[in-house]
Amino acid sequence: MTVIGAVSAANLSGEANTRYLWNSHYVRRCSASNSIDCNRLSFRYSALAGLQLRSPSRRNAGARPRKNVTTLEVVCMDYPRPELDNTANFLEAAYLSSSFRASSRPKDPLKVVIAGAGLAGLSTAKYLADAGHQPILLEARDVLGGKVAAWKDDDGDWYETGLHIFFGAYPNIQNLFGELGINDRLQWKEHSMVFAMPNKPGEFSRFDFPETLPAPLNGIWAILRNNEMLTWAEKVKFAIGLLPAMVGGQDYVQAQDSLSVKEWMRKQGIPDRVTDEVFIAMSKALNFINPDELSMQCILIALNRFLQEKHGSKMAFLDGNPPERLCMPIVEHIQSLGGQVRLNSRIQKINVNSDGTVKSFTLSNGSEIEGDAYVVSTPVDILKLILPEEWKEIPYFGKLEKLVGVPVINVHIWFDRKLKNTYDNLLFGRSSLLSVYADMSVTCKEYYDPNRSMLELVFAPAKDWVSRSDSEIIEATMKELARLFPDEIAADQSKAKILKYKVVKTPRSVYKTVPNCEPCRPLQRSPVEGFYLAGDYTKQKYLASMEGAVLSGKLCAHAIMQDYKLLVARMERNRTAEVTLT
Repeated sequence: MTVIGAVSAANLSGEANTRYLWNSHYVRRCSASNSIDCNRLSFRYSALAGLQLRSPSRRNAGARPRKNVTTLEVVCMDYPRPELDNTANFLEAAYLSSSFRASSRPKDPLKVVIAGAGLAGLSTAKYLADAGHQPILLEARDVLGGKVAAWKDDDGDWYETGLHIFFGAYPNIQNLFGELGINDRLQWKEHSMVFAMPNKPGEFSRFDFPETLPAPLNGIWAILRNNEMLTWAEKVKFAIGLLPAMVGGQDYVQAQDSLSVKEWMRKQGIPDRVTDEVFIAMSKALNFINPDELSMQCILIALNRFLQEKHGSKMAFLDGNPPERLCMPIVEHIQSLGGQVRLNSRIQKINVNSDGTVKSFTLSNGSEIEGDAYVVSTPVDILKLILPEEWKEIPYFGKLEKLVGVPVINVHIWFDRKLKNTYDNLLFGRSSLLSVYADMSVTCKEYYDPNRSMLELVFAPAKDWVSRSDSEIIEATMKELARLFPDEIAADQSKAKILKYKVVKTPRSVYKTVPNCEPCRPLQRSPVEGFYLAGDYTKQKYLASMEGAVLSGKLCAHAIMQDYKLLVARMERNRTAEVTLT
């Protein structure tokens, strides 16, 4: 029995004799030749050392111990949190957060009604509460999180709306975790990007970012060291093509919104094979669409963050389901400061006054709720459904027609065995149907299972599949997985067998970042006095992402704070009018 990185490689299918060790002090890394074994079974440097996780043994109830099977010792450790706190973007985000806490306490706190308890709505409510106001956050469903929602099945297993990755280049999210005191809930992974090799089934290609080099040298080194996906000639042409973006900065990046990724690559003289090898996977990971549709601005923004920030592309997984591990701490913070969060409170109509301002929100149960200010933080497609007719001719709202949510499907498959050919990290599928995937039984503490794998996969592009049956989607997924795991998975399940699966369809997810949609993204402050928007589709620099949603909420709360005197004056006018009428 060989032990590499304090993880026993024996008894990979052992069922009854599993022992858990939680060690935060072991620091030796895996040797290259055994990196798969180590990644498959270990979480590094855990800040939660000593925590007993949910045992997977319920699936093995009644299983008899096998003879001559040794104990499997699993050391669960994570990589340490990277040094993010002194980066310019982190400090900028921290300053904006502090402005809410440091603001003078309002004499007349605003009652702000917010529709939608995704990350944008939660963020808006959190920072308004920090500033001393009284948010009332309404969520249509019985679960928090919006596009990060998750549900528990009858077996106690969680299935999610999407596969959520927290990048080092997400400064507002990183600040949010710190403000809530839950930094230890992020499981940081090795600083690598791992791509499947479609032309070499069962093999992967890695871009490894060395910790010893600063940005952008660590990213350049990662690209130069990878000789499996791009030739040296392709790397040189790609680098030359990127020079205008490096020299032109943000102005150049914004100007590329008129071009798709494929159009921009060809314009810059970059071979199509670069697009096929790298940017199909990257486009689908960023926006669930292919590079012939995606705006090049989106790719350039991501590359800028990843190359200019040393830990920008370093990834972390949440240590459990998002509603409980991320959303509930925000809710508890809001409630501790006097705010309210109400589930099963679906907005049905925005009622307007004779002057076009908001009078109230009508909920699906017929009740009305009034406030001093109003925010809609739902996806843009839902906003368009409830937009008052009186507002549709206003250019600010008319431009929203260009913004349309992209369909996406998230697939969960529980197998009857532990898959060996995987990593403790996010994997780029590079197939026609699978965007990214992860073995969540390895990457996430709450979902951990040493005996069976649970793959969570993003099925994209999904426009031709979202109306199909779950069984058709699973059949197509298994055919793709058979190419990725040829030694372990067969489309007919003659190898690894499916114990169960869950398919979560989102017909309209994040807004589709196609060329020329950037001018249509609205500011958080609308032209209607007292009415605001939050959501990743609104104007902020992180586009359609969790970071964009959180930042949009902060910017929305900041706009409301800036308008405080105006809103108070409006409150007083309304009170005077009510007294006059009585």
